[in-house]
Amino acid sequence: MKGSHLISISMTQITRALGHVILSVDYAASPAEAIVSAFTVQDDSEDGLDQKHGASFLVPNANAFGHAFRSYDGESERRSGVADFYRTNHTYQTYNFALNMRKKHLQFNKGVMSIWECCELLNEYVDESDPDLDEPQIEHLLQTAEAIRKDHPDEDWFHLTGLIHDLGKVLLHPKFGQEPQWAVVGDTYPLGCAFDENIVHSEYFKDNMDFYNPKFNSKNGIYEEGCGLDKVQMSWGHDEYLYQVLKCNNTTLPPQALFIIRYHSFYALHRAGAYQQFLDANDREMLQWLLEFNKYDLYSKSKVRINVEEVKPYYISLIEKYFPIELRW
Repeated sequence: MKGSHLISISMTQITRALGHVILSVDYAASPAEAIVSAFTVQDDSEDGLDQKHGASFLVPNANAFGHAFRSYDGESERRSGVADFYRTNHTYQTYNFALNMRKKHLQFNKGVMSIWECCELLNEYVDESDPDLDEPQIEHLLQTAEAIRKDHPDEDWFHLTGLIHDLGKVLLHPKFGQEPQWAVVGDTYPLGCAFDENIVHSEYFKDNMDFYNPKFNSKNGIYEEGCGLDKVQMSWGHDEYLYQVLKCNNTTLPPQALFIIRYHSFYALHRAGAYQQFLDANDREMLQWLLEFNKYDLYSKSKVRINVEEVKPYYISLIEKYFPIELRW
């Protein structure tokens, strides 16, 4: 997306004081500038470190490997594997593929289990698309949830959203189809319209058949501006699967939580401002929560372990508050 396009969000400005974090978006700025300014952080520390912080959650300067977060350049074994992942993902994630995966996985006939049981299943998996962490998924879930809990102590639904946001990755498990990682994890993006250059490793889309389809390769493709993200077919992955599971099982989580879960991997939008022409009024209202969540999802990844048994009772109580005992998957 070119810098000349403007963020056209209905609210002139969103300003929220969250401890030391001031969330302020200038919607007259270019998309990239607006997304960056959305996390204007006032650092009043005296230690001289170049480290942003919220009320309690410290945002580190480097990921678990000592590199910048979401850095896909440079040479390393981890980054090479991530590049290979996106080469495959961008080749085979087509519009028709996503439709077929919805038919395959949205029957909710794979089994019945609780939210916490699903968390434990993810202990076996490491996300191959993630350049920032190589720990089992349960570690990332707890890191995200606990970071949110520090800064938003009164928003228990937000804590639980942090814990469960990646549970759709259970599709990697043999009991749930054992899908390849490229069909489950990684950044998501719209299908049925042009692939934006802000999608990570967008150079690999040249091998995607939709890239050459005149019906799909214009800016808006098959969609109308302002149609709403709910009308846009996203690349298939764990975000959409979990969103649909929660809807099917009548969760009482608020709409903000469901929006976060459904679009937390849509980095081209919430990191670069791409595809904002499809947003409707509800999307614009929800976007502020997605931006706030992204800080914890991205920057909480570290080698610091959470004591599972210590925090488990708290999260079990939240699960019981917002979910039935068992869910259909």
